Amino acid sequence: MFSGLALVSWRLVMNDLWHHFSEPSDPILRTEIMAALTRAGVTTHPLKLEMPCGSGVIFFNQITVRLWDLVREVSRNGLTRVLAVALSHSALRGGSAWDLLQHGASDVFAWDHSNNPAKEVAARFDRWEIVDSTVHSPLVENTIVGRSPIWIDLMRQIVEVAMFTNAYVLIMGESGTGKELVARLIHELDPRPQKRNLVVLDCTTIVPELSGSEFFGHERGAFTGAVAPRNGAFALADQGTLFLDEIGELSPALQAELLRVVQERTYKRVGSNTWQKTDFRLISATNKDLLREERQGTFRRDLFYRIASWKCTLPPLHERAQDILPLANFFLCQLGNGERRPELDDAVREYLLKRDYPGNVRDLKQVVSGMSYRHVGPGPITVGDIPREERPRAEFASVGWHDSTFLAAIRRAVELGAGLKEITQTAGETAIQFAFENEEGNLQRAARRLGVTDRALQMRRAAARRQLSGEEHLEGAA
Repeated sequence: MFSGLALVSWRLVMNDLWHHFSEPSDPILRTEIMAALTRAGVTTHPLKLEMPCGSGVIFFNQITVRLWDLVREVSRNGLTRVLAVALSHSALRGGSAWDLLQHGASDVFAWDHSNNPAKEVAARFDRWEIVDSTVHSPLVENTIVGRSPIWIDLMRQIVEVAMFTNAYVLIMGESGTGKELVARLIHELDPRPQKRNLVVLDCTTIVPELSGSEFFGHERGAFTGAVAPRNGAFALADQGTLFLDEIGELSPALQAELLRVVQERTYKRVGSNTWQKTDFRLISATNKDLLREERQGTFRRDLFYRIASWKCTLPPLHERAQDILPLANFFLCQLGNGERRPELDDAVREYLLKRDYPGNVRDLKQVVSGMSYRHVGPGPITVGDIPREERPRAEFASVGWHDSTFLAAIRRAVELGAGLKEITQTAGETAIQFAFENEEGNLQRAARRLGVTDRALQMRRAAARRQLSGEEHLEGAA
């Protein structure tokens, strides 16, 4: 449904890519690279370091700290697609490609590692544009909310697996992280032309005595009470998707039966001798560690590897705290039934950001719902709208932003040898980035959030970009 739209638009994006050579290089090689990209349908312009914008390609012949910083800046810590291409394979010796990925590059390879690297560049941006346009499509953004780097990266993976593979998917994560929503999204994005229904089966609700009927269906008279034939989940999901929620709750006997169906794509109804065929995409979810369950003998190893052609772990809400306020606003819109969404008072925003969410996103929705039901009038939601049982204890107000998570990050930086200047600079740049993202790129609101003037924030960003570019402009004739 989305791939056609994306394919129409991607060429426009391919003509809006930038390129950048991070060090002086052979001008003949530069010319050859630019010509090869043009032949592959990739038209680029030189990167404007004073105002980086959009996706692009960085060419380099050595990996340095400055290159790491440049990749982190222009990729916005991985939110914007940046392809890092070494001018020769020797630049990637020693596993340095992993460092570039860590700093935000979407992929890394050497220009001389294949016969047609320009086509590889084109293919990657082709795929990325389809994936990213889908991630930011109304279907996805109105279903699963989040704009933190960890969430955007995960959604890109989910969309790519859904649209370009038929892989069986295992979704792991704590209760309330959105596993069923992700399963439904994968089904929606599955491109099979004759795709049929999504069938949801909660393995925690299956009665052992009726489990065979739930999965396989039954014939009339197969057991007491079977007054009519019935289709089970395997039949209902044929040519569609079967979602097994909390698959870790299946008994060993049912695990063995499921494995047979997954492998052979055939089954028999209870009370029948006739083999039926079925063909479905299997999506499973669990809040358990299935490998640990396998070691303890409660989950089959062979089934685990069958159901987990691709697996992902949804992060708990405290690992994507940047998404708390966007999620809260989303829930307020849902609860408003088309009416104007009320704003959140600063104290309420602070409360939501500081609060623990043992139930994750589901827990946050409960809290927002409670405030919404109590709120009256045209003004913002205030602390009085927070239900009494949800209000923080007295010591809550004294908890600062420099909590255990922040302290752990600083400790790790010190242990890895980072100096005070580097830590201070990185913390400041990260704060600026988050402020701009939270305020949707608005300079005035970002400055106000950081407690500085518009001019000071503008100068700080400009200084950071000048430092990345160094003292010489390296674009030259390229």
